[in-house]
Formats: sequence, structure tokens, C-alpha cells
Amino acid sequence: MRPIRFSLQVAQAESRRDWAETVRRADDAGFDMLVTADHLEQCLAPLIPLATAAEISDRLRLGVMVLNNDLHHPTTLARDLATLDLLSDGRVEVGLGAGHSEPEYERAGIPFDPAATRVTRLEESVIVLRGLVDGDRVTLHGEHYDLTDAWCDPRPVQARIPILVGGGGRRVHRIAARHADAVGFTGMGRVLDDGQHAEPARFAASAVHEDVAAVRATAGDRLPDLEFQALVQAVVVTDEARSTAETISATHLPSLTPDDILETPYLMVGSTTQLVDKVLAAREQWGISHYTVRREALGQLEPVIEQLTGV
Repeated sequence: MRPIRFSLQVAQAESRRDWAETVRRADDAGFDMLVTADHLEQCLAPLIPLATAAEISDRLRLGVMVLNNDLHHPTTLARDLATLDLLSDGRVEVGLGAGHSEPEYERAGIPFDPAATRVTRLEESVIVLRGLVDGDRVTLHGEHYDLTDAWCDPRPVQARIPILVGGGGRRVHRIAARHADAVGFTGMGRVLDDGQHAEPARFAASAVHEDVAAVRATAGDRLPDLEFQALVQAVVVTDEARSTAETISATHLPSLTPDDILETPYLMVGSTTQLVDKVLAAREQWGISHYTVRREALGQLEPVIEQLTGV
């Protein structure tokens, strides 16, 4: 079994001092990795803050969960990742997704293609990026990218930069199973009418089982090399897990039962002991070993991480 690890996602900072303090807190808390996000509002640019983080911490791995593929051409992204890997002494990981927020596309003047088109483009991009950061000469005459003898300069420090492909759709998971080093599960379903948020349609334990089973079937011989990651939407460390879950169900997530909330890997509600047991059980049942949590987890999750470090 893979060791349990946690990454902290931080999308914003009020100042350099605020960013530096957050990086130090993440390091001290025992997180394995610091990750940014990739949106066009209320979000720092995804890669630039990681260069600063590399100077503040010489331990934390650095990544993005996840880049919107449509905002980054794989040839220039490969160069940026290789540069960051060089400047961080080989600590870069990267997550890629197909993009889902139509309002962001409209503001950027980028066509918001149907989901099937965006996912097909994502697969081509992952293939190109994988080859480039591995040091290959890449020729691809695809539907969305047309490259002849492309290469990446500089070269990364790592022999293989880990690539995660993540999202809520089964097609995205299958791309990860075929081409990536990690599969990112979100449990999200269709995008809501605001064009930005999605419903938690795949949070129930039965849905998680179905999604994981589909990845395992697709991965075949690649399965032992795949890391399974879950994006956690909220962390509440409490000795009143049942009543807290009932409140969350009644006020925020009416489509989920309290049992769903306590069982799903996409929410962490419970005492330190309960969460440690939950994480270990999820690894045993589903193979999930990497959890990405939001900044609000700082000050709550440290005892859980301490107990699970190296497990």
C-alpha cells in the first residue's frame, strides 16, 4: 500500500508575508505538498507562487490541483514545469483537468467547447506533456495539437515529473488510468446553473466504489503505479461527528445523508481518531492514499497527519 500523504491547497494570499507564513505553517504541520489552483478570479496565478514556496521550504513538494488544460498549451507548460522543477531541486508535481467554468471562458474570450471536446483535448495534452517532460522528442498530429519534433528545454531535475489527471467524469478518470501517474477523484457531477459549481453527485460510498472500480478496470497492468487522490471539500474535526453531519446535511448538502457525509472521502468530519480510521479504511477499500485539503484545514488536521505520517 502507498503511504498516506496530504497536500494543502492554497489559492489566495493577501501579501508575500501572508503567503510565506502559510507555506511555513504547511511545512510545520507535516503536509507532504503545497498546491495552488487555477481560476481567473479569487485565485493567484498557479505556478509563480510555487517558486516563492520553494525558497521558503526545502521539503514541501509543489504542485497545482488542477490546471485548466485550456488555459495552458502543453509545450509552454512543459517548459514552465521543468523550470520550476529545476529551481525547486526536483519537487514538482502537476494536476491537469479539462476545465468546467463557462463564465471564466467567457471572460477570457476562450471558446467553451462541449465537454467531450474539452476532454479529448485534455487527453492529447497529457500525452504531449508526458513526452516533453520525460525528455522525448514529440511528434503528434492530433485533433487539437499539431507538433513536429517538439522538445522541452530546460530538462526537469526529476526523471519523471508526476502527472495527475483529475475531475468528476468517468472519461477523465480513464485518461488518468491510461496515461497519468495519479487519478484525481472529486465526486462532483453536473455543473450547476451558475456555470461554476457542481453538485456532489458521486459522494456516496457506493458511487466512490463504482468510480474506483472503473479506473481499476481501465488501468490494467498500470494499476500498481497509479496513486489515487481525493479532493476534500471541507474538514471539521469534532467529537460530535454525527450531529455535525446532520447539520451539514440539513443546511448545506441536502442530497447527502449524514451517513454519506461521514463515509465519503470528499469530506472529513469526525474526531482525530475517527478520521485516522476513516483514511486507513479508505486506503484499504478504495486505494485512496493522497488527500488534498483546503487552507481551512490548518489548525485542525495536524494531529491526524501526525498519526498517519509514514503509515
